[in-house]
Amino acid sequence: MAREVNEAVEIAHKQGILSAASLMTAGRAVEDAVGRARSMPRLRVGLHLALTDAWPALPAAQIPDLVDRAGRLRADLARLGFDLAVSRAARRQMRAEIEAQFAAFRATGLPLDHVNVHQHYHLHPIVAAIVIDVGRAYGMSALRVPHEPRDLATRIDASSGSSHRAVERFCAALVRRRTKRAGLRAPDGVIGLRWSGQATAQRVRAALENLPPGFWEIYLHPATEDVFPGSAPGYRYKQELAALIDPLTIEALRRAGLCAGGYQDGA
Repeated sequence: MAREVNEAVEIAHKQGILSAASLMTAGRAVEDAVGRARSMPRLRVGLHLALTDAWPALPAAQIPDLVDRAGRLRADLARLGFDLAVSRAARRQMRAEIEAQFAAFRATGLPLDHVNVHQHYHLHPIVAAIVIDVGRAYGMSALRVPHEPRDLATRIDASSGSSHRAVERFCAALVRRRTKRAGLRAPDGVIGLRWSGQATAQRVRAALENLPPGFWEIYLHPATEDVFPGSAPGYRYKQELAALIDPLTIEALRRAGLCAGGYQDGA
């Protein structure tokens, strides 16, 4: 998305506990990101499909139902979801954009560790079906299911609110079933949805100390600045970078006896 994010990924991987990252193939700093990734062979890299509120991989004229007047992918998620449900043309365009982003990732030559979706928009069942169908054709073997167990999140930080509404939990369960039927790998849970953009070193340490056995993803948005092109209002990016490189966080990972890696390492 931005050089500030790429810089933070490199710092957090080399100096902290970050073991995997996701690439926006139409992001403004994608060439810089790919160059850094190639220089860090132990960093697992996946595809971050940006299907909403971002720049598309295809020219706007090829996907008119998916973009706004400025040529950006639409941010009116509910209306877009309705359009996908009723419009065959919108569904064709969504498939084409997803294929273009997978093709762009393949062109980097980086091994595809996993796939996730911006704003978790694959909770929409039509989008999930397309992502799984196209992704398997491009060698996708792992997909994030944005499910955060409420009891575990509360043990980590009882002060934060609920991460999902009932409909989102229901959709996540559907995505998990589809992922399993397709033979794809998914983590047992994703920690950090509840405080997305607000992770602290204390929360990350508590997550490491409370994880049950299994395959878990701890999810952050580090950057070297809090404000940069594409940054989300209110996100504390620098704080999240600090959490990943905090010596106490590194020690908590060691004490917990956890193996950090990517989705392929969770096999």
